[in-house]
Order: sequence, then C-alpha cells, then structure tokens
Amino acid sequence: MPRLFTALEIPRNLALSLSLLRGGLPGARWIDVENYHITLRFIGDVDGRTADELVDRLDRIDRPELPLSLNGIGSFGSKKPHSIWAGVAPTAELSALQGEIERICQRIGLPPDPRKFMPHVTLARLKNCRLDDVVHYLSGRGNFHTAAFTAPRFVLMSSKESVGGGPYLTEEIFPLREVSFSSAYDGEHETAKSFY
Repeated sequence: MPRLFTALEIPRNLALSLSLLRGGLPGARWIDVENYHITLRFIGDVDGRTADELVDRLDRIDRPELPLSLNGIGSFGSKKPHSIWAGVAPTAELSALQGEIERICQRIGLPPDPRKFMPHVTLARLKNCRLDDVVHYLSGRGNFHTAAFTAPRFVLMSSKESVGGGPYLTEEIFPLREVSFSSAYDGEHETAKSFY
C-alpha cells in the first residue's frame, strides 16, 4: 500500500506564485509545482482495510470551505536546514478540520501524530546546504504573501516511499460545504469553481 496523507491543494495561480521562489539556493531540490500542497495529516503505510475505513470516516466530515492565504517563508532544521517552506496563515477553521482528521486517525487505531501541526507548503528539500546560504535566501523573501483563496475540498493523497517530494497521486476527494465568504481580504467572492 502506498504512503497516505490528507492535504489541501494549492490553486494553479498561487502555485505559479510559489514557483517564482525557486532558485538561488545551492543544494536545494525544488518541489515540482504540481506537487505543492498543505499536509493536514501524514498517515503513512496502512493496509487496505484500514485505508477503506479511513476513507469511509473522512467522507463523513461535514465542514465549510476554508478561507486560506499563504504568507512568510522559512526553513525546518535550525542549525542544519533540511527544507524550505511557505507559511499558511493559521485559522480556526483550518485547525478544526485538521483536528477532526487527527481524531479520526486515532479512532481507527493509528498512533497520534507526534508533530505539532504547522500548516505550510514545502518548496524545496535541502541537502548539504550551508546555513549562511539558507539565511541569505530567506532574508530576501521574508515578505512573501499571496491573495486569499478558498479551499473547496481536501484530498487523500499517496506517495512512493522512495521518492521524496512527489509525484503524488490523489486517491480520494472530500468536498467541503460551499459557503459564501464576504471577503474581508479584498472584497472578492471566490467559489470552488474558480479554484482550478
């Protein structure tokens, strides 16, 4: 069984904005634009029966679409950086969806996720990058942000263990309830139809 995780997809126009951050860092392996996503819960390798039960439970989630925006850029691994990411502005709705998915995973017998949820989009994996180069790269891009967007669904994705950073396959799609946001961001109304 492939490695599974739940995620939110990044709209094409924002993925293109993220792609402009590629380059300028020796030793970085940049993630392909079509593989950008926000991981909600890493599940890992599970058997078919567990995967079926997970899909059945995820399909019962009834939550509204998520208003999201990307802002800031950073790295994981303070003294020895191993990845570059774009941040996701935290919201109560995002935390609630992630928390419900975490509870479902534990109810079907998966161990709790040991990592604190920090929503982000991984942009690059780093191998043998100098700390000074990473600091220099980040210092020139710290004010990165995107327009707000609406996530109309979350997905169950799979990846091959031998390949870090993709390619990822969408195994299942779970729509979120459509709502009308009176956007405090920019006065625009976004619907699921404008997402893809």
